[in-house]
Amino acid sequence: MEIRYLKDLEKVVYDKEWFRSSPNLELYYMFRGEDQKGELRYDVTVLNEGPLGKEYLKTKGHKHKQNIGELYTVLEGKAFFLMQKENGEVVEDVYAVLTKKNESVIIPSSYSHITYNASLNEKLKMANWVSQECDNEYSFLEEMEGACYYYTLKGWVKNKNYKKISKLRFERPLKKMPENLDFLKYGKS
Repeated sequence: MEIRYLKDLEKVVYDKEWFRSSPNLELYYMFRGEDQKGELRYDVTVLNEGPLGKEYLKTKGHKHKQNIGELYTVLEGKAFFLMQKENGEVVEDVYAVLTKKNESVIIPSSYSHITYNASLNEKLKMANWVSQECDNEYSFLEEMEGACYYYTLKGWVKNKNYKKISKLRFERPLKKMPENLDFLKYGKS
């Protein structure tokens, strides 16, 4: 098990003032390699409840270094998955998917993504299938101080560090996980 602490999200937190006065909280727990199907790895992540100051609790966010997609399924609670496709400091596409228990979402291979716990008073438990060849890249989102939108207690707020951001759109989750996960294999997506 890996634990992500508040200090690990220092560069991507929206509410910097709140961050400076907060203890180093345990935000979420990652259980990697809980299962395996061929070259695919099954991970489980549990996010605590409560806000990060003015923002909903979230993951640090990352992009995959290789041409690899990912599939997430919510096991308990509800999540907002935010996905963005960047070209430098310009975001060509950005969308969010509100996902509830037993619903899934596919993360396209060329998109950075962040997950928000969409509830302030219950934990979020989610699982993902991804290629074992996958390497995560965190530096771009750290340099930009987060994704192009923050999910705050007052709604979605643009991150002003980006030069140009597409309008945020909302998509629907998959009601059922795909049976064939071959599209997640390295170089297939």
